[in-house]
Amino acid sequence: MSRPKRILLPLLTAAMLVLPESAVFSKEGVIQCGNLIYARDKTSECFSDEFLRRVEKLTSIRTERIFKSVKLDSEELYNFPFTIMTGEGSFVLSKGERDKLRDYLTRGGFLLASAGCSSKPWDGAFRREVRRIFPNKKLKPIPMTHPIFRTVFKIDRIDLKSAVPGKVLLEGLEIDGKIVMIYSPQGLNDTGHTSGCCCCGGNEVKNSLKINVNVLAYALLH
Repeated sequence: MSRPKRILLPLLTAAMLVLPESAVFSKEGVIQCGNLIYARDKTSECFSDEFLRRVEKLTSIRTERIFKSVKLDSEELYNFPFTIMTGEGSFVLSKGERDKLRDYLTRGGFLLASAGCSSKPWDGAFRREVRRIFPNKKLKPIPMTHPIFRTVFKIDRIDLKSAVPGKVLLEGLEIDGKIVMIYSPQGLNDTGHTSGCCCCGGNEVKNSLKINVNVLAYALLH
């Protein structure tokens, strides 16, 4: 299989967000990706950050090559143009966390979320919280014809460990015509590039690395 050519994309930074005066940046011109800490102490323990290195290799985007943990209800959240949120089991966000996530996404931030190990309790909790944060908006299925599947890699299908006919695999939330959140009820963790982590019986997305690369590039281009 041929490798994609190196793509020249606009160099975007966290400064693209409409940020409060308290926001600061660690490295100019380098995209920082945040790993959200939410519901007091829930966070991703082993979501692969390999897609950050792959984006930097295949495009002109410069990235911090590892995630940085950031509390959802902290002002530091605004330093990150791109964040991930995943986990297992049910959870409830505080009012402060809901307000902060609404403000973050409205100001131009982007969230990539997925249910770890295809956790149904986490999926249910996440959908409930999205409804509470955006009562007038809905997560909508993203068709395979969407540009998100063409930004870096050409992706014609989402490969699952176990096929689920008719199942929605990737969903998006729009604000003012722009997708600001991508969600998958199946595990988007690239388990092949992380240690001590597996899909634990969940329905793993086998081409998640390419999908995550495309999502990051799309988030910074649109």
